[in-house]
Amino acid sequence: MEATQAKLVNTSVKNGVMTIELNFDPGNCYTHEMMKQLDAAILQARFDEATQAIVLRGAGEKFFCAGADINMLKKADPTFKYYFCLHANETLNRLEHTPKIVIAALNGHTVGGGLEIAMAADIRIARKGSGKVGLPEVALGVLPGTGGTQRLARLVNKSKAIELMVTGDVFSFDDAQAMGIINQVWEIATAQEFFDKIQTYAEQFCAPNKASKAVGRIKRAVQSGAEIPFESALAVERELQQQLFQGEDAKEGLAAYLEKRKGNFSGR
Repeated sequence: MEATQAKLVNTSVKNGVMTIELNFDPGNCYTHEMMKQLDAAILQARFDEATQAIVLRGAGEKFFCAGADINMLKKADPTFKYYFCLHANETLNRLEHTPKIVIAALNGHTVGGGLEIAMAADIRIARKGSGKVGLPEVALGVLPGTGGTQRLARLVNKSKAIELMVTGDVFSFDDAQAMGIINQVWEIATAQEFFDKIQTYAEQFCAPNKASKAVGRIKRAVQSGAEIPFESALAVERELQQQLFQGEDAKEGLAAYLEKRKGNFSGR
């Protein structure tokens, strides 16, 4: 297992899965420096051929992420805050459009900017009873400014998204799952058991279990295609399919189907 330690963002790769861990006290809140390190970790995951899936998590047992560091924002001038939000938008867009599946492991409170980060992942899985979730920025006199207004409206519906944000309510992971914000809620005793199960879950999307490039291109087709006209989205889908047809895993998958055996994928 190869690991690189950073002050605010830690990364490690195991069995094709890169874990990106937010690590800041208190609450794994993000500063501009953390966002820069997160951005660098996302680029690292993109270029690393050994990385086929990404797990995003917070350090410790109480927080995934409690959002932006309020002390930092209080001291900053409006120009800094604008560019801080712009860079955060760019970072999460980069995560969202990286053609590798991203799983957010929510072991603890996931509120404000923390939920905004999680919503840029493809799949969100929470440990039951470990925290609350919501976008309470209205209590600070601001809005969810790291993509929250847009991603929440796309996960639920416009009216429900507005209601959740203007009330500023925080709610359980079970309620978030019922609304379609979280994919799964697992009842697991400890944080370590949760993270171990997340690792196993993520490994299913890596070779030899699955054609990881196909997984990534499915993600890419949906994330990009959902935001453009239908005919243009079909064109994106065709181009991504053509890339896969030229790879080794498509040949292996078709052969395995005809030979009535399980595919043994290489990630190429």
